[in-house]
Amino acid sequence: MGTSEDCGILESNSFNMGNLDTLGGELHDLVERRRVLGPCYRLFYQKPLHLVRGQGTRLFDADGEEYLDMYNNIPSMGHSNPVVTEAVIKQLQLLNTHTRYVHENILNYAEDLLSTMPDEINRIMFMCSGSEANDLAVRCAQLFTGGEGVIVTGEAYHGNTALISGLSPSIGKSVAMSRTMRMIPSPDSFRLGTEDLGPWMCEQISLQIADMRRHGIKFAGVLFDDIFSSDGVIPGARGFLKSVVDLVHREGGLYIADEVQPGFCRTGDAFWGFARHGIVPDIVTMGKPMANGIPCSAMAIRADVLDAFADNNPYFNTFAGNPVSMAAAQAVLDYIRENDILAHTYDMGEKLRAAIHDVAARRPRLADVRGAGLFCGVEVVKPGTQEADRPFAVSLIEQLRENHVLISLCGPYGNVLKVRPPLVFNDADLDFFASALEASLDQLEN
Repeated sequence: MGTSEDCGILESNSFNMGNLDTLGGELHDLVERRRVLGPCYRLFYQKPLHLVRGQGTRLFDADGEEYLDMYNNIPSMGHSNPVVTEAVIKQLQLLNTHTRYVHENILNYAEDLLSTMPDEINRIMFMCSGSEANDLAVRCAQLFTGGEGVIVTGEAYHGNTALISGLSPSIGKSVAMSRTMRMIPSPDSFRLGTEDLGPWMCEQISLQIADMRRHGIKFAGVLFDDIFSSDGVIPGARGFLKSVVDLVHREGGLYIADEVQPGFCRTGDAFWGFARHGIVPDIVTMGKPMANGIPCSAMAIRADVLDAFADNNPYFNTFAGNPVSMAAAQAVLDYIRENDILAHTYDMGEKLRAAIHDVAARRPRLADVRGAGLFCGVEVVKPGTQEADRPFAVSLIEQLRENHVLISLCGPYGNVLKVRPPLVFNDADLDFFASALEASLDQLEN
């Protein structure tokens, strides 16, 4: 596929522990102490950040330096949102237990959240992480269809359980993929030369279903993040996924919409990313932003699909759906409505892409600027070509960090700037980002 398959999504700009002696003072000591955590964890940046506080779109390090967060979608209503904080504290002072006791919070939130879904999606279960939600979704799809085969995109990331790691090729080449999984290439609208990706995706999916059959694997469905976040942030034309859903259903499979990243107003066009396309998934998974940082995720599903699993499989997750997590999630939902976050996200997203386009017009290294709402991808290429320039992209996000802006990379070549600020992003933040992007390019090119 590309270089990110060689290095893995978690390696895009990781700190190299071999460079520990380049750090000084308390930062050196803290990074050294991280050895107790083992070698799996990664730190961003060649000079890691020691963050101690956050407010809105801004983060502050131990030296009091302020950074603009253009990356973290988990605190989508802003770091340390006071409404969420108040809801959590209030519930913690009362009770926090599990779902084997009756409690109003989980019922009120479940009904409220389902009201944002198509009528066909009428059941919901709660977990703690997007990985758990996708794990259960795939198991439900497999039991309902009687198949095992699941199709994902070539740079997909859906989580880190044993089952879902096998459906997440972007983790890296050393992680074994499921034998019943098939991949289609990243739907690269920039290099394919079209945003109407439906016919191309249908052709690729059909090829993989045919390959499954040749190997005696029954098709269970597809698991797609409908803005294809890890594949390079690819919104495509509105509605292009309709033909994909129709194909999946004709072939006897289910469509699982992974809304962990595009959901909760992120795309600006609708509350859910899939709604941009006017489609009705069979299963919807969500996580990260739904409780603004409190561990919380969910699987919303058609009742008949869930029944195929639930008839013989009880499910219990100790911390999932607890009253505190539900209070935080409800506070997020209330905040979205009371502050018209969807309209704000659409408007600021349009401004953000216009500002990036303005910079890119003078910078041939920035080629394709795409996105929806406050989720943008920017291709970093060798000037005058479509050839990815990952080394320059890595240098650019490091330079942006020096200019107090935090973003990351994604895509099959590891060269796409992943611009994804909290949804409370405002005009002052936009000016700060645009100035820092221009300055960082100047500093690298001159």
